[in-house]
Amino acid sequence: MNKFELAGAFALDKSQGAAQQIYAYLRTAIVRLKFVPGMDLDRAELARYFGVSVTPVRDALLKLEEDELVDIFPQHGTRVRVVDLESARNAHFLRLTLELEIARTLAQREEPTLVQELLGIVEQQRACIGRGDLDAFAQADQAFHERLYAAAQAEQLWRLMRGKSGNMDRLRRLHLLESGKAESVVQEHADIAAAIARGDPALAEASVRKHLGDTLSQLTGLRERHPDYLVGQAGTGRP
Repeated sequence: MNKFELAGAFALDKSQGAAQQIYAYLRTAIVRLKFVPGMDLDRAELARYFGVSVTPVRDALLKLEEDELVDIFPQHGTRVRVVDLESARNAHFLRLTLELEIARTLAQREEPTLVQELLGIVEQQRACIGRGDLDAFAQADQAFHERLYAAAQAEQLWRLMRGKSGNMDRLRRLHLLESGKAESVVQEHADIAAAIARGDPALAEASVRKHLGDTLSQLTGLRERHPDYLVGQAGTGRP
């Protein structure tokens, strides 16, 4: 198997830009921990795998570098970075700020349809746990939060937040590997939905704060259990 197939099959949609598709594929592979820190992302090798010229591969890698997910070394190549803790903390601050306000706003409305949709996603996540499908679980997790942003008519903020969250997403994925974490995520999602259903803005905010605050509080343990992902960096993202 080609190492780039670790993230799943790739089929280029010629009706869309190649660089964006390659970027999305590689970003997903990094965030889902299929591509590990230190892995070489050779442009020529990637171009052959994706069946494109080097140009869209270069553009995709440059965007990943902006996301602080890879390091590009001129004349030497590109490697997947260790988790950049400063980037993760900044993304966490942005997400927490946005979602506290979104939860408060939604709890002040009559949103029965939204609550049913959120609870439906919670049940999907329970099913994912039952079959051990972390990738589908993570997709449902994103769907839950994206639905909150959409209900608050803040889709642009969702896209902004997602573009900044690559390193935070990697931390959350590492945390998801911990025993019982997936179950706690499901319960926290159910609590957020319940607070919105009750029309309790303060409880909705508290539920969001609990849900989003856990991963960063576990950094020391995560570093000890996953030293290849979180070494003793001082915020640069480099070993």
